[in-house]
Amino acid sequence: MKQTHKKIQIWYTTHGRKDLPWRTSNDPYHIYLSEVMLQQTQVKTVLERYYFPFLEKFPTLKSLSNAALDDVLKMWEGLGYYNRAKNLHHTAQLLSHGQPQGLAPTLPNDIDELIKLPGIGKNTAHAVAAFAFNQPVPIMEANVKRILCRLNKLKTPKDKQLWEIAYKLVDKAKPFDYNQAMMDIGATICLPKNPICDLCPLTHLCKGKEDPTLYPTKKKRIVPTREENILISVYDDKLSLIQRKGKFLHGLWGFESIEVPLCASEYIGEVTHVYTHFKLTCKVYVYYELDKEQEKYFFIDEIQKLAISKVDDKIVKLYLDTISKL
Repeated sequence: MKQTHKKIQIWYTTHGRKDLPWRTSNDPYHIYLSEVMLQQTQVKTVLERYYFPFLEKFPTLKSLSNAALDDVLKMWEGLGYYNRAKNLHHTAQLLSHGQPQGLAPTLPNDIDELIKLPGIGKNTAHAVAAFAFNQPVPIMEANVKRILCRLNKLKTPKDKQLWEIAYKLVDKAKPFDYNQAMMDIGATICLPKNPICDLCPLTHLCKGKEDPTLYPTKKKRIVPTREENILISVYDDKLSLIQRKGKFLHGLWGFESIEVPLCASEYIGEVTHVYTHFKLTCKVYVYYELDKEQEKYFFIDEIQKLAISKVDDKIVKLYLDTISKL
């Protein structure tokens, strides 16, 4: 195992993405933020558009805890999976609550305590422990899972089995570099398709290298389509928005979904948006009110300052295109 760890370290020294900002920081909050943003999101997207602006707006856990949820969601706009932002905000508030005067809140370094916090699962807790506190534990994100499956010729492994393998393989002397290297190997060499096995520092261990794309077996996923009728209520050149209360897109502002379009409403077109688990198709209608019927109305420039979803942003653009042609 020492020889394997040495190969991984040499590879990481030469090829690792050591300049990523969350890898050069020792601030647990910065590392935690990166881990949350990188869930279901590519490194390039996080790095180019979200990580630095978010930290500029909320540089500490304390500043995040003091912020309004609307402001946090606005900075998260377009990144998707908005529960991540809500849980991040809630965690900051929990860590700040009851903190002695003048003492900055910080994340716990214990995995079991980290898992108790909102939105922090087993992998995120391990990642924060390994990267922020240099604890000798493995991580288990998608790239690492793929490597472990191929090393052991596992087509449909259980999470418990993978964690047991990961703990046996982890370099306890250098957990930071080891885990970062494993992610980079998965992201650049042990690819889902066309892996570059000849360049892999783990090829001597790999039982599945003869046909690596068999491991793990991907389940075929059928993405269902949902249809909604969306009503844009207009009064005095303002558009009516509601703040969502349900689990989906909770806290974001958006347009009302209705079962049956109003007789007096005008159909202006259709927008679609693909989420991870379904495709949403919206038929959009405009209704010009003679009297103020809804609770919240906003001018277009005010809407642009609110946290709204991608699909609602598309609806706004459809509305603007429609009125520009009148």
